Amino acid sequence: MAAALPRPHRFDVSVAAGGLLGGLLLWGIGLGVRPAGDPIVLLDGGWAPLVPLAVVSGCALLRRTAPRAALLTGTAAVVLDVLTRGSLVTVVMYTDLMYAAVLYGPPAAARRIPWITGLLTVAATVVPLAVWRVPEALLVGVAVGIVSFGPASTGLIVRNHRVAADAARLRAGQTALLAEQDRVQAVTAERSRMARELHDLVAGHLSAIAVHSTAALSLDDPDTSREALTVIRENSVEGLAEMRRLIGILRDAGADPGPATAPTLDGLADLVAGARANGLDVTLRAAHLDALPTPVELAAYRIVQESLTNALKHAAKGPVRVALTREERLLRVAVTSPYGDRAAPRAPGSGAGLVGMRERAALLHGTFEAGPAAAPDAAGGEVWAVRATLPLTEGDPA
Repeated sequence: MAAALPRPHRFDVSVAAGGLLGGLLLWGIGLGVRPAGDPIVLLDGGWAPLVPLAVVSGCALLRRTAPRAALLTGTAAVVLDVLTRGSLVTVVMYTDLMYAAVLYGPPAAARRIPWITGLLTVAATVVPLAVWRVPEALLVGVAVGIVSFGPASTGLIVRNHRVAADAARLRAGQTALLAEQDRVQAVTAERSRMARELHDLVAGHLSAIAVHSTAALSLDDPDTSREALTVIRENSVEGLAEMRRLIGILRDAGADPGPATAPTLDGLADLVAGARANGLDVTLRAAHLDALPTPVELAAYRIVQESLTNALKHAAKGPVRVALTREERLLRVAVTSPYGDRAAPRAPGSGAGLVGMRERAALLHGTFEAGPAAAPDAAGGEVWAVRATLPLTEGDPA
């Protein structure tokens, strides 16, 4: 069963009704295109012009839903109208069918109809002039061009403008979508960066507080408790200062230049001293670390800081070694801590530290690995080794 055509647009119904009423009005007052007795008029009955008028009015209902069928049927009606005294309304409505066929029809029809009507216009100009050899013969081509080529060209121009407008809207929508994706990615990257900074700034101090508070609670020794409370106070004050600097970064406080200052490798000695104060046996080996790129210095500092925090929470008793080696294009960071038979962790961990260190190395196109390894000295045993390679040239893979 064939699918039913959609209902005509309300504007098309108005066009059809207005054309039909206008044509009936002209017919009622006896106004036709050609006078009675014209040799071309073969159907001279009084009702004859109403037939093509009614057909073209009906085709106006299909100008959007079936434009090609409406144009073909309307063309037959106009040919029939030529054989009668004719109606100006029929011709005007036919030009609208030609316009609608190009505007609403398939793309192939929209390309072909202007070419066909253009050729018909040329033929209607050349052939009568060649046959009759009078200047008035040119009026035939002018009439055909006004009725066919003019509306078809207008429809093509309007269609092209609509296609260009739709393409512009599509590009604008795609641009807005890409901008939103960039915004979401920027927000996600910033959140990840702030999460790493927050973890690296505070985790070490809180871990030291947790370890020493556990010692103070488990040992009934005033001297030990006092020493633990001293370390707890130092770490809490330092942690509070770090939190204030981080909050300053988030608020973009221009009055205090401190929040914008990133830690450098010049602070490694203080970092190691703080780890020793927290009870770790740390040795540092580093040389020729001057004139490093700022992102590399920050990443190396944070990797060492987080490695010492993890050693404080998880490592067994024994030496913790920190080594930074500068090569031609790389900075190698290595931190080892005893891994053998360990007791339960002295402070809980979430695994975010390893993720943060790996992300810092990846952002610089470096490498990162962490896990058990054989001890580098003759003592044997196992150590937990953190190794990172950071390129010194931006974009240079490790």
